[in-house]
Amino acid sequence: MTAVRVLVVDDQELVREGIASLLAIQPGIAVVGTAPDGAAALEAALTLRPDVVLMDVRMPVMNGVEATAALRRQVPACRVIMLTTFDDEEYVLQALRSGAAGYLLKDLPAGHLAEAVRLAHAGVTQIDSTVAHHLTGSRPPDLDPVLTPRETEVLRLIATGSTNREIATTLYLSEGTVKNHISRILTRLGLRDRTQAAVYARDHGLI
Repeated sequence: MTAVRVLVVDDQELVREGIASLLAIQPGIAVVGTAPDGAAALEAALTLRPDVVLMDVRMPVMNGVEATAALRRQVPACRVIMLTTFDDEEYVLQALRSGAAGYLLKDLPAGHLAEAVRLAHAGVTQIDSTVAHHLTGSRPPDLDPVLTPRETEVLRLIATGSTNREIATTLYLSEGTVKNHISRILTRLGLRDRTQAAVYARDHGLI
């Protein structure tokens, strides 16, 4: 299996190099570079073409949210995981709206971070459980006019980070049928990708 190419972005050198060193020894991960701020991250990504960028939020020159939005425009195949110490609702929402594929806190073990990188590369959105409450809507779902009950079930599972295969197993469907459901969900709700679908599901109280 080809290793997932990772770019690590953090303004603190010790943290940046520490994360890079820990990831470099994980199976299936290849750290292709590091950057100290968002502007440098964008420049490095255009050159190195990483599969996944681990992005801090608060940085000088260009912060992580701005850099994520720019990366999604200029290197759309690249997935961005926000990796930060800040459990802040506004940061979480801004990061996901900018196109981030997840929001994780820095206290997770190296093995879990490596798995998060692999999952992000596979298209799975991940939100740290300690910040997920920021995304849970207080009002009950009101999706019936838009989505069928089956599509609502699929959307709920997307929001929990389930892969297409896991959704298929849970709902006793084929993976092809799941893909068709997801395509219809994105079209009907006017969403771009699974990340936006996960945010939508949380905003509407599905999890």
